[in-house]
Amino acid sequence: MRSLFSVVLVSAALATGPGLAIAQAPAPARPAALSDNLPVPDAPAPKVSKAWLVMDYATGQVLAGENVDTPVEPASITKVMTSYVIAAEMAAGKIKPTDQVMMSENAWRSGGAGTDGSYSGFEVNKTAPLEQMEKGMVVQSGNDAAIALAEHVAGSEQAFAQLMNAYAKKIGMKASHFVNPHGLTAEGHVTTAHDLALLGRALIRDFPEAYSYNKIKEFTVGPITQPNRNLLLWRDASVDGIKTGHTSSAGYCLMASAKRGDQRLITVVMGDSSENQRAVDSQALLNWGFRFHETHRLYEAGKALASPKVWKGAENTVQVGVAQPLLVTTPRGKYDRLKATMDLPKSLVAPIAKGQKIGTVKVTLDGKLVAQAPLVAVSAVEEGGFFKRLWHELLMWWQG
Repeated sequence: MRSLFSVVLVSAALATGPGLAIAQAPAPARPAALSDNLPVPDAPAPKVSKAWLVMDYATGQVLAGENVDTPVEPASITKVMTSYVIAAEMAAGKIKPTDQVMMSENAWRSGGAGTDGSYSGFEVNKTAPLEQMEKGMVVQSGNDAAIALAEHVAGSEQAFAQLMNAYAKKIGMKASHFVNPHGLTAEGHVTTAHDLALLGRALIRDFPEAYSYNKIKEFTVGPITQPNRNLLLWRDASVDGIKTGHTSSAGYCLMASAKRGDQRLITVVMGDSSENQRAVDSQALLNWGFRFHETHRLYEAGKALASPKVWKGAENTVQVGVAQPLLVTTPRGKYDRLKATMDLPKSLVAPIAKGQKIGTVKVTLDGKLVAQAPLVAVSAVEEGGFFKRLWHELLMWWQG
């Protein structure tokens, strides 16, 4: 039998409990801003799109969106998945940035200058360092480079697609299926706006160097210099990625990311009406997200939040906290209204291992759950001696 042990843990200006850590020092007392009690206005939804969303990078919270789980064609945003696979295989020691990658005739004919898609311009039947080939794929959105890289990493596009799907599953992309490394229309090649945001978040978090290629504004291969198609790189200094896409059936797509201060946001716009409009719509969503939301670090990993009683232990209490930092995104001006409760067992009996799950901490805003995390034992509690265990057994029986 479990009972709810409920304790108010969070009050931005007043909390003094152990383990509380906030992103900023408490501000001096001031009158509430006139806007603090107003609702957040609706996000500026693109007028023409198949799906869109705004995600907070730190927490993974979707701040706004439409059709976020509806299957859509990813077009060249597919290449973000290709970049992730390459970075992961490199981290595993299977490939190196200095590898010489062949621009095969298949890659050249299927994705080179003779096609109606974007290309990098590497010469057929010649090699280039993997790092250069990848920049040709990322910056120039080269379909030929994507195919050449897939062949180098896995032997064929089909084998590489299997890697893409395996890594997508590990990232948590539940509704995506890839059949090629470049994103040209193909049966069964689908994803969702939510899945793409998770992918962008994973690339930024796991492989920042690979992600950094996305902010390069232009790239030269031989005599050909091509610009990055992400217009926001020229319009907003806070934007440092991530990828555009376009086919006749997918429309104009853009996954963008920007960092302002300590906060990063990711936006996804799928199926927009033009290259300029996808940039305009993405910019509006970024501005809305930054203007009306902020991210706070509530609790640090390994810091004690409570010390519930333990029976039959060498210690009479166990310190509990979160295993990973707990962050939450809230509308600006609403941090003071966050409340957290701990759900803990009525009785805890030793032994308790370090890291063992003890309960759950839940954070709410105006009664709505905004974050939760497991509570774990910060340190172990061994069994007490024979007489202490016997005495506690008697007390437990008596109280029960």
